Amino acid sequence: MSSHREAPQIANDPVADNTDLYAFVSPDNPNTVTIVANYIPLEEPAGGPNFFNFGDDVLYEINIDNDGDGEEEITYQFRFTTQFTNPNTFLYNTGPIMSLDDKNWNVRQTYSVTRVDGGRRGGQATMLASGVPCPPCNIGPRSTPSYDALATAAIFPLSTGETVFAGQRADPFWVDLGSVFDLGALRPFGMLHLIPMPKASGVDNLAGYNTHAIALQIPKSRLTQDGSIPSDPASASAVIGVWASASRQRATVREQQNARYLQSGDWVQVSRLGNPLINEVIIPIGLKDQWNAGDPAGDSSYAQFYAKPELAGLLPVLYPNVFPNLAALNASGAARADLVAVLLTGVPSGIIPGFQNNTGSTQADQLRLNMAIPPTSSPSPLGLLAGDAAGFPNGRRLSDDIVAIELRAVAGAVYPLIDKSFKPDDAVSQLADGSQPDAPLLGSFPYVGTPFDGYSSDHGEPPPTSD
Repeated sequence: MSSHREAPQIANDPVADNTDLYAFVSPDNPNTVTIVANYIPLEEPAGGPNFFNFGDDVLYEINIDNDGDGEEEITYQFRFTTQFTNPNTFLYNTGPIMSLDDKNWNVRQTYSVTRVDGGRRGGQATMLASGVPCPPCNIGPRSTPSYDALATAAIFPLSTGETVFAGQRADPFWVDLGSVFDLGALRPFGMLHLIPMPKASGVDNLAGYNTHAIALQIPKSRLTQDGSIPSDPASASAVIGVWASASRQRATVREQQNARYLQSGDWVQVSRLGNPLINEVIIPIGLKDQWNAGDPAGDSSYAQFYAKPELAGLLPVLYPNVFPNLAALNASGAARADLVAVLLTGVPSGIIPGFQNNTGSTQADQLRLNMAIPPTSSPSPLGLLAGDAAGFPNGRRLSDDIVAIELRAVAGAVYPLIDKSFKPDDAVSQLADGSQPDAPLLGSFPYVGTPFDGYSSDHGEPPPTSD
């Protein structure tokens, strides 16, 4: 998964778990940038009676670096409050929910939005809104019969120019987890695996699951250092770095008499996410929790894992004779400067004609978005690999096929950018897990589609049992 359950500690704290991060120039409002930070993995739509919510005790943050130092210059902070309108029922709702203030809705959340300019713990904080309502979870046709109308009502414009939404959405990520984590198997290449099995189509194991999204649409002028709207893709000021995080207070006390948790102390980061799949498959298990707690400015200490990723060494072993050129590259001991550039510093000018998203020499794991590159009307799911400069690794769109892109990159697809004599193996251009997205997407903000409802929830038939 992109960052679902990616580290030992955060796997036990799903409400604070970053699952995916997206940043792109808004296709229908190109003077703005949309950032979507998803939390809470694998939400079963039928998860009643206590359906999913953001954590009241979690500080959710979207961080923006606009000067290339690996540290945040702008942070948007979100704090949530849960209210029970009727504490004497076990029900989430006691009738159809027809509006965001419907008396039938028993468990509701509101939130505040604060912008911090400067360091997120010591900068200038300005509260932009409070008491903003989240929509309910999508329960079913009786409880939430007009769900899209409820979600639309929860889109909130701020007086400073941003638009915000926070609530349940269909998880837009797709991946064949069941195969990938079964010794690195890719079903379309099953017959070529070290332990061969018949070729098969990929399975999206996130199909039918939801997540909770925080979506922000921000005027570009609110993201640059000088308040300008970038128009020149070659300009350094056109590029921002983005990451999301979740933090908890340092101390928790369990109060037995009232069955409450009391938090105190400063905020401690427990999860973060910039580029997809990094803590998932690049950072080793013994360092995953430490990586989650750190800041991008310190990521040079992990550069060795980007330069020599374990997956690059495994592919020729798991697929004998399929990746001879990659095996030779591995055997040479050459550091993967291509991956370090793409993921830790951005691509500098002069490497790919007309494109750059470089933020300087500071190695930091961030989504890097060149805001001067306009959206395209015909996006390719392979992004920059297919010549679509508006897609990953230039930010990340909801429709970008991250698994295929990063598999191909690790297998050597972008190594010719630094060594023209290297020829990627023939199989590289076909590498993918074979899964297909199932979640709907919207044509306008917040773009992430309507969540699957609990009444219709069905993840397929269980596998047959053996006698």
